[in-house]
Amino acid sequence: MCDEHSMTDMAEAISRRRLGALTIGAGFMAALPRAANAVDVKESDVIIKTPDGEAEAHFAHPVAGKAPAVLVWPDAFGLRPAFRQMGKRLAESGYAVLTINPYYRTAKVPALPAGLDFAKPDDRAQIMKLMTTLNPTTHVTDAKAFIGWIDSQKVVDTAKKMGTTGYCMGGPITMRTAAERPDRVGGAASFHGGGLVTDQPTSPHLLTPKIKASYLFAVAENDDKAQPTAKDVLRETFAANKLKAEIEVYPAAHGWCPPDAAVYDQAQAEKAWGRMLAIFKTALV
Repeated sequence: MCDEHSMTDMAEAISRRRLGALTIGAGFMAALPRAANAVDVKESDVIIKTPDGEAEAHFAHPVAGKAPAVLVWPDAFGLRPAFRQMGKRLAESGYAVLTINPYYRTAKVPALPAGLDFAKPDDRAQIMKLMTTLNPTTHVTDAKAFIGWIDSQKVVDTAKKMGTTGYCMGGPITMRTAAERPDRVGGAASFHGGGLVTDQPTSPHLLTPKIKASYLFAVAENDDKAQPTAKDVLRETFAANKLKAEIEVYPAAHGWCPPDAAVYDQAQAEKAWGRMLAIFKTALV
């Protein structure tokens, strides 16, 4: 990925390799299981001021006490009910979870309508138009602003490390977040992340020397087939920097984790979710 074209490159790669995989259901969303030992949580829609405008976000946190923070970067379809549902569920496991609208500079929630299919040219054009408004610079600007907001919340335990998660295009943003604030980010998870390893000087994997977080990379089977060496590069890079990284190819299609995706795979999504919780339990201390 090169700076101003990073999201264009990713969108075009998705278009070539995953036609039909990136489809968000219109009106259908699977019900996620309630978290084990779930705590009562409070949810709210918030507005966060950044250097580039005002970002809409969903904030969920336990009602009682303070909790470690988690910053969630949604996939190419943006902030929507499925990600609010996932944010609430993660909060029920004891975290203060902020899920943001990545497209706030140009579109309010819902930035994209339900039912879009990347395989359809008109739908793809809508998605790519928004994706190309983002780049490595906006990723870092936003990461700093959102972490600043999180750390100002009384319900957040700033004495503990925070986590970050990303889906699809959000995967590389977690790496830029972790590299920008290694003092804060102790654990991270990328679910079917796109563009984690590229041949460009802005490739996210090149930021690994700046990262101090333990990582989960949950890789889609068809993404691995399209780029079979990426997982090996990640393993070698994280090992060379003495960082913990769980990197696994899941027998599922790109986009399998959000419960409103046409390719949602509950069994594999639950496995990945469980691995994320395991990493957060030991890393966000």
